[in-house]
Amino acid sequence: MWKAFPLFALGLMAWAQSDDTFAGAHAPILQPSKKPDAGALTARVAATLPGTAAAAARVKRANYIDEQIFSKMERDGVPSAPLSTDAEFFRRVHLDLTGRIPSSAEVAAFLVDTNPAKRNQLIDKLLASEEYVDKWSYFFMDLLRANGKMGRGVQLFHYWLKEALRSDRPYDDLVRSMISASAKSNLVVAASNVIVREHVEGKPGQAIDGNDISKVHQLDTHDELAVLYGKTFLGINFSCVSCHDGKAHLEKVNVWLTGVTRREFFALSSFLGKTRYIPHTENTQALMGHFIVDDLAPGYDTKGGSMLRTPRWGGTNAPAFPLTGEKARAGAEPREELARMLTAHPQFARATVNLFWARMMGRGIVEPYDEFDLARQDPRHLPEGWDLQPSHPELLNMLADDFRKHDYKLKYILRKICQSSAYQLSARYPGEWKEAYSAYFARKFVRMLTAEEVHDALVTATGRPGSFKFGNESVPMAMQANTPSASGELKSFMTAFGQSNRSNPPRPPAASPMQPLLLMRSPVVTDRVLAQKDSRVQNLLSAHKDNSKVVEELFLGTLSRYPERDERQIAVSALDKDRVSGAQNVQWALLNLAEFLYNY
Repeated sequence: MWKAFPLFALGLMAWAQSDDTFAGAHAPILQPSKKPDAGALTARVAATLPGTAAAAARVKRANYIDEQIFSKMERDGVPSAPLSTDAEFFRRVHLDLTGRIPSSAEVAAFLVDTNPAKRNQLIDKLLASEEYVDKWSYFFMDLLRANGKMGRGVQLFHYWLKEALRSDRPYDDLVRSMISASAKSNLVVAASNVIVREHVEGKPGQAIDGNDISKVHQLDTHDELAVLYGKTFLGINFSCVSCHDGKAHLEKVNVWLTGVTRREFFALSSFLGKTRYIPHTENTQALMGHFIVDDLAPGYDTKGGSMLRTPRWGGTNAPAFPLTGEKARAGAEPREELARMLTAHPQFARATVNLFWARMMGRGIVEPYDEFDLARQDPRHLPEGWDLQPSHPELLNMLADDFRKHDYKLKYILRKICQSSAYQLSARYPGEWKEAYSAYFARKFVRMLTAEEVHDALVTATGRPGSFKFGNESVPMAMQANTPSASGELKSFMTAFGQSNRSNPPRPPAASPMQPLLLMRSPVVTDRVLAQKDSRVQNLLSAHKDNSKVVEELFLGTLSRYPERDERQIAVSALDKDRVSGAQNVQWALLNLAEFLYNY
């Protein structure tokens, strides 16, 4: 009836594509695995959803986002999907802003609410929620790979992020703190933990007589931080030019980087040249994970050895920002200068809004979000033989300008995106879908839930909490924790659904053959649907004599919608035959639907 396994297989087929290759040794760095077309995956999942797509109709333009998106579609003759239903929007925006599915009572109340402003009011409510703080702090912990290399500082860093998100601290100020922080202990100064996380350990046995500074390869750590700041805050991948000039290497990949030299990368790393990363020492033993970060080193050594890169070949170590050539002011702290220049440059705002647009819309205006080619951003000045990189360059600039004018507030830009009709389009599409339409954002793209979202949705749907380490306590939701901390069956489940170990950059969730097996057979699912231990199934059976009401509540609390007539009929029939096993089987079947696993 629900076609659970064929539906999942459709998603699997969409992701099972071979990697594109890039000639030469730079492929793993600059040419990531090709993702499936977002629109094609959406078409497969949408075909499994109940009901049919609404007829195409002119969509109301709510803000400048819509003016740009729908004007381009009209100009090029691309039809758009209709607006999502209230049920679709309600589940979607909960998952996108908070990583949680709503309760059945919340869904029912929203569906009967006749207030025309209810969607905007819901957006504001979710942005003000603690669940919003949980989701996006976890996102940043993944993005910045906050793990055991921070030692106990990971807990402080998590707390600091949550406070910043809760108060909507300006993002540029947050980033400046992460770049320029100094600390007598990273267990005291939260922002310094981003720096500590990137430290490169020196050769084993290198430290002698408590010479703890040699336990960290100082120069390689400078370079790792320079690459991190470029990718994360500017959307630019400096990895290749950290080893050699871009010329004669990157011509097929990135026009702008082709003109960047390794000496220019040295100039970027030189902003960090005075920084020292010193493990705390007790009894002549360096304690990795507990660091001092200061700025008392003599400067970046452009002839120093490397454990990670080709030999450095010398040159000036005067700090200079590669996007402008601006040099550090005399007497100023170089890292503070880098923080100032980076966050003041328009590319910082462009990269930031593109990152969050991609998270909310299913793909970026520039793809991938950390592979900007600065030579291909202006349609009036394109290199010969190259296409424009952003799908909507004017919109990208508008979003960046709006972000700057509103003090770099993340809640503001997320609200603006969610309020647009472009975000609120249906994933269902009434006509023939063509791959070329994907770049137009002509429908809402589905995305597979992250491992944490899958788990937390299971908790909400079944009423059976999890248990994750959070300092000396435990928390029921995965996204409330500060590090991936599951064990046993739960750890295997989370790993199969793509949970990051934070040793490598996070990747979008991808389907695998293990996932349907775990949804069918793992105790993480099967134990939770049993009518025992105060589960939701048990409570519903106790609260309602009417089997139809039980079925309705299961659908609302698991899929955030009412059952279709035939679904209700078959599910009620299962409960009529055996109330307990019928209810358990219905919820198990709902949890095995592609509809549960994807946000649409």
